[in-house]
Amino acid sequence: MAIQFNFVSSMLILVLLSISSVEGQGGGGGGVIDVVAKFGAKADEKTDLSKPLLDAWKEACASTSPSKIVIPKGIYFLSTDTLDVQGTVKVPADPGAFKKPKWISFNRIENFKLSGGGVFDGQGTTAYKREGCKGHDYCGSLPIVSYFLIEKFDFLTNAIIQDITTKDSKQFQANVIACKNITFEHFTVSAPDESPNTDGIHLGRSDGVNVLNSEIKTGDDCVSIGDGSKNLVINGVTCGPGHGISIGSLGLFKNEEPVYGVTVKNCTMTNTSNGVRIKTWPGAEPGTFSNIHFEDITVTNVSSPIIIDQKYCPWNKCKINEESKVKLSNISFKNIHGTSVRPEAVKIICSATLPCENVELVDIEITHSGSTGPAVSQCSNVKPKVSGKQNPAACSAPIPAKPTPTA
Repeated sequence: MAIQFNFVSSMLILVLLSISSVEGQGGGGGGVIDVVAKFGAKADEKTDLSKPLLDAWKEACASTSPSKIVIPKGIYFLSTDTLDVQGTVKVPADPGAFKKPKWISFNRIENFKLSGGGVFDGQGTTAYKREGCKGHDYCGSLPIVSYFLIEKFDFLTNAIIQDITTKDSKQFQANVIACKNITFEHFTVSAPDESPNTDGIHLGRSDGVNVLNSEIKTGDDCVSIGDGSKNLVINGVTCGPGHGISIGSLGLFKNEEPVYGVTVKNCTMTNTSNGVRIKTWPGAEPGTFSNIHFEDITVTNVSSPIIIDQKYCPWNKCKINEESKVKLSNISFKNIHGTSVRPEAVKIICSATLPCENVELVDIEITHSGSTGPAVSQCSNVKPKVSGKQNPAACSAPIPAKPTPTA
């Protein structure tokens, strides 16, 4: 079944919680579970809601048919906002069972912790094999395993997601939108490299997100950072397979918010299509990236270890002959070393109308693991500040007339 949590505030709160329905799976139970009528919850601002809420949760989880937990309007006291998952929770394997493209949703919570060493299993194998899915940019409305989505003006504040595994999601593994001060630590993502659109953690319009000491194996970006993201730290992430750690894409939609204050450090990329990447669409809409820093990164057998791509054009769905309207500034790549599958180990392609500003390359040591010559560094519309060892020599290779598209 699909599960949705909606909490507001922290200790003294109005709680609205529902379990999103899916089409019947058979079995007993289900229906509406009213925490007041059935479990004696009281909206008196002093009686703890914890036990009625837990009892309702247990009943809903025991049901094999659609269930909805209802907490009527009122002011309720909740002493703790901790969900301890120790077992494995499985989503229905059939994507057709879902009316909405999400499975578990945590909305409008303050001071929340999800931990316990458990597993959320999206059983995505069926979805991956849907006819024509792999060849398209989107694969229909397939549910997301852990959907930390805050819609409209709702938000999740001061949260910790710790010692949790998501595997085989039918789309994004974890989607973090409009959150503030949320930390993922010892978070594990597992999906095969052929799984489409299964970003490990997607961040957007959030402030103060930390992704720490986590392992991500997936078929798309290990971490993807969307518009409005600021003050982010990604530290100690092991990525691969996957598409690396990507900022963007930006510039496709109207009214995208700036991205600034992103630090990616002490990360390892193995057998990924990209290492650390910034990507924007040509033409289209304006935007800004600033104060983006990548440091102490190890790349092993990575196709494109360092890349700024302002001609990002997957599936040839863009105005490739136009320049990007997204401004990039104050970006650094420091102490990045390892091996590149392609000769183009460093590729910085900036906009001709808005050249990149204040780009630094410091202590780069990347060798080409193939047999077609040494690693090279390509630059366009940028004059980076260079220091320390540079292998390949910074900006020493010509840019091809038609840059190779990246996924």
